[in-house]
Amino acid sequence: MKIAFVGKGGSGKTTLSSLFVRHLAATESPVVAVDADINQHLGVALGLTEAEAAALPAMGAHLPLIKEYLRGSNPRITSAETMIKTTPPGEGSRLLRVREENPVYEACARQVRLDPGEVRLMATGPFTEADLGVACYHSKVGAVELCLNHLVDGAGEYVVVDMTAGSDSFASGMFTRFDMTFLVAEPTRKGVSVYRQYKEYARDFGVALKVVGNKVQGPDDLDFLRQEVGDDLLVTVGHSDWVRAMEKGRPPRFERLEPENHHALRTMREAADAAYPRRDRHRYTSQMVHFHLRNAESWGNAKTGADLAAQVDPDFVLGEPAAEPIAAGTR
Repeated sequence: MKIAFVGKGGSGKTTLSSLFVRHLAATESPVVAVDADINQHLGVALGLTEAEAAALPAMGAHLPLIKEYLRGSNPRITSAETMIKTTPPGEGSRLLRVREENPVYEACARQVRLDPGEVRLMATGPFTEADLGVACYHSKVGAVELCLNHLVDGAGEYVVVDMTAGSDSFASGMFTRFDMTFLVAEPTRKGVSVYRQYKEYARDFGVALKVVGNKVQGPDDLDFLRQEVGDDLLVTVGHSDWVRAMEKGRPPRFERLEPENHHALRTMREAADAAYPRRDRHRYTSQMVHFHLRNAESWGNAKTGADLAAQVDPDFVLGEPAAEPIAAGTR
């Protein structure tokens, strides 16, 4: 299951994504958590100190390694230098799995122990002083998109991505990479404005979208959200003393999270799990190819000096083979 958390800045999406990750880890589910927001807060929300979070390896800094590993023996990709963030896998490509060891995880992921359970945590890396005035922050999340394009996950395996705030997620094709997108919305006009944008942009791509109302304080807030988002409203979350303690760096045991918030997390997991049987591997792959061709034409060909359309393997469909390990090029 690939699950995204989106919402406007300050909506609480990082807090809720961290609670969802904790909920999954408490059930001993295998989880890869990815901080794809340029404002790197997921590590701290999962209990790391500021220093520990800052020491997480940046995926963007390991992009050459990621490209070289993923291209494997794919004859359509002549070199790692010709790979861009949207390059799709094909015959001979190496694929990533949630439950495995590989050079990408070794370089870019760290195990984070929770209470109970543990997760793999990856981060795009922060915007640095060297990037100021010369780099677009969307380039920072390119490593995440490339990994998602090559990641094979099955039922009961979870990849949870804390996305860039607002509608900026649509600056790449990454918004189509998920089985379920949870949009965190406050009960305000600004809070639901991102929902309207997401709903409109995602309509043509079959994106499964559910709204999680956050900071809901009473019936009036609930009525507002119901009027604004209708049936897309899945569940709401109110004030949490547990979250307040967590934000102070002193979280109690996770089992002491308020019962109503535990219920909200279970509801979210049930909604995500229900989306898995509806996964369309062919549509997923065709959308991947669609955005790759658009990027190739608009800037990729010029940047690499190669015809990136030739990287597309027309017979390849990214799928989920059953239990056995995936070898290079298996699909």
